Amino acid sequence: METDLDALRHPLEDGLGWIVGQLGQSLDGRIATVAGHSHYINGPSDIERLHRLRALADAVVVGAGTVTHDDPQLTVRRVRGDNPVRVVLDPRARLDAGLGVFRDGQAETIHVVGEEASVASPSSGQVAVLRMHVGGDGFDPHDIIAMLAGRGLLRVLVEGGGLTVSRFLAAGVLDRLHISVAPLLMGSG
Repeated sequence: METDLDALRHPLEDGLGWIVGQLGQSLDGRIATVAGHSHYINGPSDIERLHRLRALADAVVVGAGTVTHDDPQLTVRRVRGDNPVRVVLDPRARLDAGLGVFRDGQAETIHVVGEEASVASPSSGQVAVLRMHVGGDGFDPHDIIAMLAGRGLLRVLVEGGGLTVSRFLAAGVLDRLHISVAPLLMGSG
């Protein structure tokens, strides 16, 4: 297994794919309210831009915290195009199977959990549970990108949250980082 993974470490060197991180923030650098909500940071035009970016992607990656706080659809409902495969990183399998991303059937969804995590069977035929090794800081972004490339998903949008995007940035796997700054101050609460 180690050899196969190493062969996929740099799947995008041929220039056919890209990995983009996306964050929306307030003027004071907040990506969510103190309660963890991020729905109201970006305005309608920026949400449409994000949907266009999703329409260009093969897969959109989010962490468990984003799904817990926002229960996002991760679709392209505001623009033309195909929905990307939704990839939910949930190392401890703490997410409720009743969340929309797992039951709405709007797009194929990959629920990535730790090797030892206990997870309920998916309720939708469009949800696949994939087990991966979890290190001290969660999943290795290189392993996630290699897994996606192995499935032919070469254009990847890492949409949230802050920890997930930060880990992909720190791992050096992002080709671009899109940051939208909303004209509001949220403060520390």
